[in-house]
Amino acid sequence: MQIYKGNFLFTPQRESFRVIEQGYVCVQNGVIVHVGTSLPRPLPPEAEVIDFGDCLVIPAMNDMHVHASQYRNQGISMDLELLTWLNTYTFPEEAKFADTNYARRIYRRFIHDLWRMGTMRAAVFATIHHESTRLLMKLFQEAGMGAVVGKVCMDRNCPEELCETVREAIRANEALIAEFNDPQGLVRPIITPRFIPSCSPEMLKACGQLASKHGIAVQSHLSENRKEIETVKSLEPSSTCYGDAYLRYNLFGQTPTLMAHCVYSSDEEIELMRRQGVMAVHCPTSNLNLSSGMAAMHTLIERGVRVALGSDISGGHDLNMFRVIVYAIQVSKAIKAVQGIEPQLSLPEAFWCATKSAGSFFGQVGSFEPGYEFDALVIDDHELNFDRYTLEQRLERFIYLGDDRNIIHRFCRGKEISEPQV
Repeated sequence: MQIYKGNFLFTPQRESFRVIEQGYVCVQNGVIVHVGTSLPRPLPPEAEVIDFGDCLVIPAMNDMHVHASQYRNQGISMDLELLTWLNTYTFPEEAKFADTNYARRIYRRFIHDLWRMGTMRAAVFATIHHESTRLLMKLFQEAGMGAVVGKVCMDRNCPEELCETVREAIRANEALIAEFNDPQGLVRPIITPRFIPSCSPEMLKACGQLASKHGIAVQSHLSENRKEIETVKSLEPSSTCYGDAYLRYNLFGQTPTLMAHCVYSSDEEIELMRRQGVMAVHCPTSNLNLSSGMAAMHTLIERGVRVALGSDISGGHDLNMFRVIVYAIQVSKAIKAVQGIEPQLSLPEAFWCATKSAGSFFGQVGSFEPGYEFDALVIDDHELNFDRYTLEQRLERFIYLGDDRNIIHRFCRGKEISEPQV
């Protein structure tokens, strides 16, 4: 048993932080067995107490929508809209991942930066390439960090070098599922049709069948951009909304499902997400950079939709999920200021989105409660003049002003994660 002492802050409920000043969290086999202001008695003789002093201890971050293959393109051509940006910059970059040597170089840097920013688990898009996707999954395993990683599926409206047959997509996914689909594994496959405009009905049907056959999770994009939505209407005219089109292919909650963006989700689509248990992933930086719009995150929460946050590299420009928390709050304030109807996200709510709510996609992850896996960050915020502030104010100050240099320890499933090789 490992026993950690420190100032613990987490969100068992979305409305407020629970703060345990100079408390204890006991961890056995990577799982929390005790949380409180005192130690359980009797302690096993092998128990060791690790005292983090006056540091803050918080759940680790979860990035629920990120394109690893776009890592090198961060901050480039942020003045373009989605579909133009994809064709001009994103697809040419993704084509390079046919070369596994190139993939290894970029993916190592990507994982290192996730670690640096305190993101211990992520939902990741790779590319259509089987070998480089497999490499990315192996690198996550070597790092000891958690991820669901998707080999992207596309067979229309994309460059020839990124187009594959349905048969090729099935074969590659089956191989990844056979190798990595351990229910207890930290790194697992996820079925990843890029989005409906780039997938034929045959490809979408095959992806849905794969997900159902193996009980595999699904991730894709939903209602991100007005032009994209119009394209989906023309391609799937019998569907009542974008989400309904996915539903008809068994790609909308029939197995655990992540749908990124949801900027223009209609009332019907929101209700469909709620009913199907689909998790909406809010990507505020990407939506602003690509002029997509501003997702009404609080509306989704209030209507019972599961929610999370994503960096969406490289539509988004920042892998730091603490910054994404800030952007999500600011977007909600902008909607409130302009429209006067959307309640703004509070700091506890946005933090909960990135920790407990997002972590629920991986199981019991993202909180310091008995039965939860110990994913944690230890924050040394001395340089931020913490002596004048409460513990909650110190955390807020770190989220807005701190950076990776303040993170002195990182844990995933109870194991301290050392700096990955670059």
